[in-house]
Amino acid sequence: MPYFDAASSAPLHPVARQALLASLDEGWADPARLYREGRRARLLLDAAREAAADAVGCRPDELAFTSSGTRAVHSGIAGALAGRRRVGGHLIVSAVEHSSVLHSAEVHETGGGTVTHVPVRRTGAVTADAYAAALRPDTALACLQSANHEVGTEQPVAAVAQACRAAGVPLLVDAAQSLGWGRVEGDWSLLAASAHKWGGPSGVGLLVVRKGVRFAAQGPVDERESGRAAGFENIPGIVAAAAALRAVQAEAATEAARLRELTDRIRTRVPELVPDVEVVGDPDRRVPGIVTFSCLYVDGETLLHELDRAGFSVSSGSSCTSSTLTPSHVLKAMGVLSEGNVRVSLPPGTPSTDVDRFLSVLPGTVLAVREKLGAPAEPTKTPAAAHSLVIDALGRRCPIPVIELAKVIGDVPVGGTVRVLADDEAARLDIPAWCEMRGQEYVGEEPAERGTAYVVRRLS
Repeated sequence: MPYFDAASSAPLHPVARQALLASLDEGWADPARLYREGRRARLLLDAAREAAADAVGCRPDELAFTSSGTRAVHSGIAGALAGRRRVGGHLIVSAVEHSSVLHSAEVHETGGGTVTHVPVRRTGAVTADAYAAALRPDTALACLQSANHEVGTEQPVAAVAQACRAAGVPLLVDAAQSLGWGRVEGDWSLLAASAHKWGGPSGVGLLVVRKGVRFAAQGPVDERESGRAAGFENIPGIVAAAAALRAVQAEAATEAARLRELTDRIRTRVPELVPDVEVVGDPDRRVPGIVTFSCLYVDGETLLHELDRAGFSVSSGSSCTSSTLTPSHVLKAMGVLSEGNVRVSLPPGTPSTDVDRFLSVLPGTVLAVREKLGAPAEPTKTPAAAHSLVIDALGRRCPIPVIELAKVIGDVPVGGTVRVLADDEAARLDIPAWCEMRGQEYVGEEPAERGTAYVVRRLS
């Protein structure tokens, strides 16, 4: 069964498996002890730290191992903000950061700090100018991911780091999605990453704090990992993580070219094979292996289940796959369609035959889901006497409000309007996206007794 969700968690690399099994026998003792078993464990830990530091491009004493990538992010943000509290309490993040960053920002704001969310372009990328404009005299820290986890878009880290450095503000980079492909360029100050993203074991993260960065670790003091990560080191996991990182970076050039060819094939073929599809993310500046697209008139959860039944493990940022029934914050910030969203993220070694079979299965799967939901093949275009129609889609979840809109848009004359009454948060994103895809005009929102009225004007 092809596994196409490596952006969530990559399969364990064979080198990591070998290192993990070997270090289980050698790295079980306390590396802080001076007896033979402790010294042996310390040698393994030190060697892993040096290997990881070399892969990151930092000094070994700047790198600490944590219990996860999320813990690295939380500790990095909290420690950097505390270390610069005399400067101020202003934090900058992009609108498409991983939830671990955004949750840290929420905690900071709840504690009295201020947060600026830098918007992104439709491709999912920020601009260095937008970050520079957000910098203030009281800015304590800026955060920016190296590549987006949902759409694969690479961020201009080097340019943003330069702007931050000129203002004397440290930049923390979440490198979870890119570190396996190589070092993060630019003069960044802090970096966090997670081993299971590059084929290492879960339960291992790393946090880098450059020399000279003011940092005050939060929580009870622990003598391990320079006081930045409490608890007994998971030496077998750390050794396996470092071994996997070195291995995937050594293979990166060759594998990146191969995976880019496969994702380019998906980006090109999906809109040709499936009508009413929007491929999202930057077409060029993206990490290898990730391609994301959204299908009109499709329930994302049903589509993923059907693809799973067909033998493909994929993920989604669609609102219908979330327990909150709200659109992915990434897709929302980009202003793109969230209906029927599919993220394909290929692990290293994916054969081209698996991609070809996915492309052969996808059209029929999407068509079957659309038919179940009663989606129109094409909207009718017979003008009617009514110049304005109202659709009551209250209480109905995505993509039903958009499907009902598509069914009746042809029942009003050109210049006429359709008002869609909906109380699903996804409608705020998906109705404007539908208008852009179908060449209609999105007029805007109007207050309604219940929910919101989304107004669309027929142009063709």
